[in-house]
Amino acid sequence: MWRDETVSVVLMTYAEKGSIRRVIDDFFATGVVDEVVVINNNAEVGTSEEVAKTVAREIFEPRQGYGFATRRGLAEATGDIVVLAEPDGTFDPGDVIKLLAYVGDCDAVFGTRTTRALIWREANMGTLLRFGNWAVAKYVRLLFRSDHFSDVGCTYRLLRRPLVERIIGELRIGGSQLGPELMLRTLLSGARVVEVPVNYLPRVGDSSVTGDLGKAVVLGIEMVVLITDIRLRTLGRGSRPALRTPPMHAVPAAEAPSALAPVRAVA
Repeated sequence: MWRDETVSVVLMTYAEKGSIRRVIDDFFATGVVDEVVVINNNAEVGTSEEVAKTVAREIFEPRQGYGFATRRGLAEATGDIVVLAEPDGTFDPGDVIKLLAYVGDCDAVFGTRTTRALIWREANMGTLLRFGNWAVAKYVRLLFRSDHFSDVGCTYRLLRRPLVERIIGELRIGGSQLGPELMLRTLLSGARVVEVPVNYLPRVGDSSVTGDLGKAVVLGIEMVVLITDIRLRTLGRGSRPALRTPPMHAVPAAEAPSALAPVRAVA
């Protein structure tokens, strides 16, 4: 629990049998996670047995694809705050505290894997992938007039419950492009969003997408096409939230007493 709000972590799994148990245990070890929901997306044999050794809740999603699994996870999670992550060892469960630190100010917190100081040796974030994520994120900023983003493909994300309920009915993608779609639906909803650097570690096992450079390039092109299509279909809809309004009891700066003002003596 985080400041009296329950926290759910959603893990979508397909080929993470070798790491999923440790990832689940490490999320619970943070002391702030109330629930871990594992979405078994036709995962490799033995995955369910690993999940059964933990207190996580396993849900089976037969429709193959990262998007279908993520959408199912958003629907199944019960927490006031929902965190999406990967069970392949690439993300540090301890970084959930970084994301939670902003929930008092934002509706969503997106992780970014492109900060060089936090990319671990042998992590699958070479120059091409890093530049590709950065370039697509800049394209999003250009089309949607959004705040700074540097990573469209990072799965480590936090969404507050009202935002989940607001956008889940608009999500349509069943495949790997769900990442940018989720980002764009969040921006178009007018939600307050911030991006936070997270650690990016070596993956346990091989990725079915980014482990193949050709597939990664194709995915990048598909993301650009998707982003362009959504922008064309939503012309006229803004993506920047209104500036925050000070609470009614706040004293305007011009009227607030100065700490340096002289104190009048009372006779």
